[in-house]
Amino acid sequence: MLPLRDSQPSRRIPFITVILIIFNVVVFIYQQRLDLPSYYEFLDRYAFIPADFLEAIRAGKFYFPLITSMFLHGGTAHLLGNMWMLWIFGDNVEDYLRPVKYILFYLATGIIAILAHTLADFNSDIPTLGASGAIAGVMGAYLILYPHARVMTLVPIVPYFVTIPAPIYLVIWFIIQLISGFTRGSSGIAWWAHVAGFLGGLIICVGGRNRRKRQGQASN
Repeated sequence: MLPLRDSQPSRRIPFITVILIIFNVVVFIYQQRLDLPSYYEFLDRYAFIPADFLEAIRAGKFYFPLITSMFLHGGTAHLLGNMWMLWIFGDNVEDYLRPVKYILFYLATGIIAILAHTLADFNSDIPTLGASGAIAGVMGAYLILYPHARVMTLVPIVPYFVTIPAPIYLVIWFIIQLISGFTRGSSGIAWWAHVAGFLGGLIICVGGRNRRKRQGQASN
């Protein structure tokens, strides 16, 4: 199911979401202009490789692909799918969190996602790249922050358009990722990164809302 738009209006221009989309597109264009040897060297330097990450930990070094891998994509469909989901759900999450907290949240859920992927296959030497884990975190946050929103969705099998509650769409999406993690773990897609990113975003926002509620009660 492809989300086309949501019912939740933004009160502000989502500058950070737009910047993230532009940056991802610019990096992808740069990737596509590389010759094959340079492209593989680029991936080896900036994509996340679980085995290299563990080696860096043993050496006491910071592993920069923990961050840089979030801004790389393996193909046009991968890029467009991720950026579209970020556009649909990211503007409202940014609206709620405000720019600084939003970018920190985005990076945090991306790191949570990639660490979960590492736990699922910590000996892997296959490069992992993409914004999917961080965007899954944004979707988890959206589920908590906008439970009454609705999403117009294209069902491609028929095809037809249907508007459904956002929580239903997001829970269905999450269940698909979870099932795929168990049944298609070696398909080349980091399903557990999606699952962990979504849960990370959800838990962070639940904790943030509970803390804000306690602070409000204390001030009363």
